[in-house]
Amino acid sequence: MSTAFEPPQNHEPHSADSAPLGDSVIDVTMENFMADVIEASQAQLVLLDLWAPWCGPCKQLTPVLEKLTAQSDGAVRLAKMNIDEHPAVAQQLQVQSIPAVFAFKNGQPVDGFMGALPESEIKKFLDKHSDGGLGASPAEALMETAAEALAAGHTNDALECYAAALEQEPGNVQAMAGLAQTHLAMGDAAMAQAVLDAAPPHDNDPTLAAARAALALAHKMAEKNADKQGGEDADAALLAALEADPNNHQARFDLALAHHGAGRREAALDALLDIVARQRDWHEEAARKQLLEFFDAYGAQDELVIAARKRLSSLLFS
Repeated sequence: MSTAFEPPQNHEPHSADSAPLGDSVIDVTMENFMADVIEASQAQLVLLDLWAPWCGPCKQLTPVLEKLTAQSDGAVRLAKMNIDEHPAVAQQLQVQSIPAVFAFKNGQPVDGFMGALPESEIKKFLDKHSDGGLGASPAEALMETAAEALAAGHTNDALECYAAALEQEPGNVQAMAGLAQTHLAMGDAAMAQAVLDAAPPHDNDPTLAAARAALALAHKMAEKNADKQGGEDADAALLAALEADPNNHQARFDLALAHHGAGRREAALDALLDIVARQRDWHEEAARKQLLEFFDAYGAQDELVIAARKRLSSLLFS
C-alpha cells in the first residue's frame, strides 16, 4: 500500500471523549476515526475491521479478531466500523467486499486482507506487523508442550496437555488433531476416532488432515497384522532375511511397516526409500505408494517427511 491514505475530512482531533489507548476493542465512527485509528496507530498497531450487519462472514471474523486482540497484551487495538453507517472510509480504501481488515501503523494502512481467514492465518498477519509478535496463547503454549512430550514418547503428558488446551479452546482443531495422534501413539484407535468424529468434518487444517490419515493408516495396519505374529521375533526374522538377501524387498517392506508400528518413523521411511532406490517399480511401486501414506499420516511439516520427500524426488527424477 504505497499510496498515502487521506481520511475523509469530517473528523475531529483527539479529545477527552475519544477512547483511551488502553481500550483494545472499540467502535469507530467518522467523528472519532482520526483520533482512534489514525492518531492511535502512532502508538500501537490498529486493526480497522470494516463490517456490516448483513454480512455473515463478518460475524465469524470479528470474534476471532477480538480474541487475538485480547491476547496481544495491548500491542493491538481493534477498531470496528459499520460501513453501512460510515461508508466514506471504505470508499477511500477502495473496498470491494467485506469483511475487510486493514492494519494501520504511523497513521497509514500498511497491509490488509479480505474475507474470514482462519485464526492461524490472522495470527500470522498480526505477528508480521506486531513488534515481537503476539506470543503464544495459553492453549498454544499447552499444545507446544504436548507436541514436545509426544515427540519424546511421553504420551500421558501429551494427553493431559492436549486435553487442557481443548478446555481452554474447545473448538481448536489443532488440539483435537494432537489429541487424536496421541491416542494413536497409545494404540487406542477407537478414542482417536471419537476425537476426530467431534472435529468439523470439512475443516481442511493440515494437522487435522494428518490425524485423519494416521487413523486410516492405523486401521489398514490393523487389518494387515490381524493374521501375523509380531514382536521382536518377527523383526529379527525380517532382519535375518535381509542379511541373507539384501534385495528381498518384501522383507524390507514388512520391516518398514514394523518400524512404523513401533513408532520408528525415520527407520520406516529409510526402508521404503531403500526399496525405491533398488527397484522403484517393485510390486507396482508399492514402496512409493506406502511412502505417500506415511507422508500424509506424519504431516507435511514433519522434518522427517520434508527430508524424505527430497530424497524420493531425487530418486524418481535423477
